[in-house]
Amino acid sequence: MQTVTVSASSAYPVYIGGGLLERAGELIAASTQSRTCAVVTDSKVGPLYAAQVCRSLQDVGFTVRLHAFPAGERNKNLGTYGAILEFLAENKLTRSDFLVALGGGVVGDMAGFAAATYQRGIGYIQMPTTFLAASDSSVGGKTAIDLAAGKNLAGAFHQPDMVICDTDTFRTLPDAVFSDGVAETVKHGLIADAAFYQFLMDGDIRAQIDDVVRRNVEIKASVVGEDEFERGRRKLLNFGHTLGHAIEKCSGYAVTHGHAVAAGMALASRAAERLGYSPAGTLEAVLAANKRFGLPSGCPYAAGELYAAATSDKKRSGSGIDVVVLEQVGQAKTVRLDMEGLRAFTEAAL
Repeated sequence: MQTVTVSASSAYPVYIGGGLLERAGELIAASTQSRTCAVVTDSKVGPLYAAQVCRSLQDVGFTVRLHAFPAGERNKNLGTYGAILEFLAENKLTRSDFLVALGGGVVGDMAGFAAATYQRGIGYIQMPTTFLAASDSSVGGKTAIDLAAGKNLAGAFHQPDMVICDTDTFRTLPDAVFSDGVAETVKHGLIADAAFYQFLMDGDIRAQIDDVVRRNVEIKASVVGEDEFERGRRKLLNFGHTLGHAIEKCSGYAVTHGHAVAAGMALASRAAERLGYSPAGTLEAVLAANKRFGLPSGCPYAAGELYAAATSDKKRSGSGIDVVVLEQVGQAKTVRLDMEGLRAFTEAAL
């Protein structure tokens, strides 16, 4: 087992390794006085791992309540969020109890937001079961649900008490789902660590999955520790996300997050080179990674469609938006655009 500490408003450990779901009860019991919790999962992950996690918790004395909701980004909405809150209330969870988010990014976002708002905030623990969630969304305290107008428009910063990442759970992932995590992993290398980017390009991610997840978490933890509430450096983690979220929305969320981000990084890099924000060669690095890992670099939507979707992005503030571009492999910056600038950026991306 490897451990990374995230130093945000409260410090917490991220445990990484195989076989950790079996040890979940032991790890959690050592850090809390509470003995009641709710495990929140979805209809895909629940049948695979919920019984194992609940048994691990019960074996060390926890009273466990289990709630599962229909899987998929389309269910990351107000209705599902409300149902989680009602479940917690019906089962009389108190402020001293906690919630376990068992699943991928949708589960982590939904359960985290429920924990942030139930009785004005209770503790929660992330147990990511996808490479994408383990490498990105389970760390850093961003929780959210989608609204009809766009992705993650209602949410809260609420740091978990602990992250338990059992990398054995990745073995059940289809290749397309695993590659969602590859996209965010490549992003971390592109914005923060050129040596890590090259390691990914030369190596075998699956064969060294614990080390790859650890480096992802280290990069994310470094950024979050410096800028927990995304007022500065943390914005760099949004590389590929402005146009990536637009692609997701235009597709009705048929395009998964990682694939959309991969395409978004390529589109943003093309626009940045054409408009002079990035030097020549940065687009080539993104395209090479996407090709190496079978990720998309284009999209079927017109500039006008992407622009309209991007104007609802949560990163917009006032009359402008910050987009992330590469200064070189391993280093990124933000560029402030007004809405006409965003339109021009979107057009240049295609």
